[in-house]
Amino acid sequence: MSGRFRAFFTVFLLVLITSFLIPIQIVFNFFKRPEQRLLPFVWHKIAARLIGLKIHVEGEISNERPILLAVNHVSWLDIVVLSATYPVCFIAKQEVSGWSIFGYLAKLQRTVFVNREKRSATASKAGEIAERLEKDVMVLFAEGTSTSGTHVLPFKSALLGAAQKTVSRTDATVQSVALAYTHLNGVKITNDERPLIGFYGAMDLAPHLWKVLKEGAIDVTLVFGKSYPITKNTNRKELSKLLEEEVRMMKTKALRR
Repeated sequence: MSGRFRAFFTVFLLVLITSFLIPIQIVFNFFKRPEQRLLPFVWHKIAARLIGLKIHVEGEISNERPILLAVNHVSWLDIVVLSATYPVCFIAKQEVSGWSIFGYLAKLQRTVFVNREKRSATASKAGEIAERLEKDVMVLFAEGTSTSGTHVLPFKSALLGAAQKTVSRTDATVQSVALAYTHLNGVKITNDERPLIGFYGAMDLAPHLWKVLKEGAIDVTLVFGKSYPITKNTNRKELSKLLEEEVRMMKTKALRR
């Protein structure tokens, strides 16, 4: 199957399946049905299979709740990988909400959008995130932006405050999670090839998506690391640094295999 035909076929099936499931998800969200968490999980499992993602999971998500997953960010593919592994919701930058169909799908998955350029706006969202943590497993791309996948940028500590806001009602936990895209069609990805996967900088989404869909099988390793309790006295900057170093170590180890 040629890359172009594979991409057309994948888009066709995804549009067909999505068109069928969107009205169902709207109803689930409106009535706050438990299935509102399950349907995106099912959709992403299908999407991962169609795209050609081969997800290798190491470790497991902590059983502690509420829990916030602190993850490095490489590409829009990260959403598919994480959502196909476990029913999760995301904390995303505000501009994602305006991304035509993708922004709408993010809203259907009940993403919390945050303006990370304004510290006051970030703080105002902490309460909302804290409430969501009591019901949902939330994912925070802690670098605040995506990268080529070669390096891990410093983690931002501001949104860890959302987990601290739950402490008055129940204990909270943060877990480190590393994403590493390792192989393309069975061949180890080199640093020069990482822009084929990484979506960052001034890249346009549609051309990058089309390029990925033409490529074929992509191996990605998802590593669940240590989990840490959060208390009112937790130093967010120190915890962010600890999570960052652990994610960097796990990602580097996965890329070297």
